[in-house]
Amino acid sequence: MNAPRPVRVLLADDQSMVREALATLLGLEDDMEVVAQVGRGDAVVAAARAHEPDVALLDIEMPGMTGIEAAALLRTECPRVKVVIVTTFGRPGYLRRAMESGAEAFLVKDAPAAQLAEAVRRVLRGERVIDPTLAAAALADGADPLTARERDVLTAAADGSVNAEVARRLGLSEGTVRNYLSTAIQKTGARNRAEAARIAREKGWL
Repeated sequence: MNAPRPVRVLLADDQSMVREALATLLGLEDDMEVVAQVGRGDAVVAAARAHEPDVALLDIEMPGMTGIEAAALLRTECPRVKVVIVTTFGRPGYLRRAMESGAEAFLVKDAPAAQLAEAVRRVLRGERVIDPTLAAAALADGADPLTARERDVLTAAADGSVNAEVARRLGLSEGTVRNYLSTAIQKTGARNRAEAARIAREKGWL
């Protein structure tokens, strides 16, 4: 009788030491095989098409594209691939956005290796796996109050760019940019745009 095919795993993390450590840990599991590793978010879909993984383990903050953006693209381009977000940034806002993007699991990197392997198995059984502490924090923290456009403008302005530059970059009028920033500052309870961006990042809204 033939042994069952091992679970094919794609790893995406911009820190090579972390990526290789995860690959080593998962490689110790008898029923798993790491078939591809990438260090950029915008390389995830191409790697999924080339290697046909069952599960993609994605970091959030990567060059080219975030893990959350890559998860949303995978849902469209490679819907068979299950997504597990594995991140250092255990922020409630990230959890919500990850689930909305189509991720089946959300774990922080300090979770035990056995928990990660079991999460991979569980998502293949059709379950959702969420770090319980983070899930409780997400419920307590409330929903992200920012609209997609407010997030875009706040992100563009966070580096200190003036309204005219933000407007040019996003194809908006200066008045529209000013209005979006004012609303974002009000919603975050901040005193200025820099503080609004900081608060939004800490909560995982940006």
